[in-house]
Amino acid sequence: MTKNKQHFISIIVPVYKQAKTIRQDIYSIHDTLERIRYDYEIIVVIDGLNIDNSFNELKKLKLKNLKVVGYKTNHGKGYAIRYAMARSKGDYIAFIDAGMEIDPNGLSLIIEQLEWYQADIIVGSKHHPASLVDYPIDRKIISFGAQIISKLLLNINVRDTQAGLKIFKRNVLETVLPRLLLKNYAFDLELLSVSNRLGFSRIYEAPIKLTYDFGSLTHATGLKIILNCLYDALAVFYRLRLRKYYDDKNRRKWIYDKELDMRVNTGK
Repeated sequence: MTKNKQHFISIIVPVYKQAKTIRQDIYSIHDTLERIRYDYEIIVVIDGLNIDNSFNELKKLKLKNLKVVGYKTNHGKGYAIRYAMARSKGDYIAFIDAGMEIDPNGLSLIIEQLEWYQADIIVGSKHHPASLVDYPIDRKIISFGAQIISKLLLNINVRDTQAGLKIFKRNVLETVLPRLLLKNYAFDLELLSVSNRLGFSRIYEAPIKLTYDFGSLTHATGLKIILNCLYDALAVFYRLRLRKYYDDKNRRKWIYDKELDMRVNTGK
């Protein structure tokens, strides 16, 4: 296929304890990207090099568009994604969770929709009418709880903030990321709410095909996830609406981390 040289795509894959499946995951993503009309790179970021054998498994892959980065100790999914974003070259930057619970063919769809809708962000959504989703009732309850929290507190006009498939225009990330604080599960929530606050409001949902491959959560675990989501949403609400921490006038209060600076690590 003749590639479109107008835009370059970076695909980020955060990895935590995925040594058993990571090679097949990357092959699946690579096969999908070989069929798109853009040049691309795959950046695998290992959230804790000392945790398992993921890095050694990835060294066995001989793919010209693959870059593997990481750091010794686990810092959380949000930190991992930001770390990789800071080392990306793409005009458009996407991330997809390892494990392939979300069909990687969804990458080609969100790339096309970003252009078609002239969007700032496209979010893969379990609740899109065209999504094909197979997951247990306890996960549905957690997802519904997160949806209500994000809508009522943060006015995010999407039905699913947590699915592990999203794509952004580079200028959105360069503007928003230096302001963020969360580095864990709620990273997506903060990123979307601050983007919307700063005027990057063209945020649309895309369908995904998703199949969970693990057992149901206990009620205690599910409740803990919802409570953590509520706690993080309240913290973002406080900074967003009351302290106005994310606004330009509070730039001097933002916490700077050179490792997460997109301009430093890409030479821009």
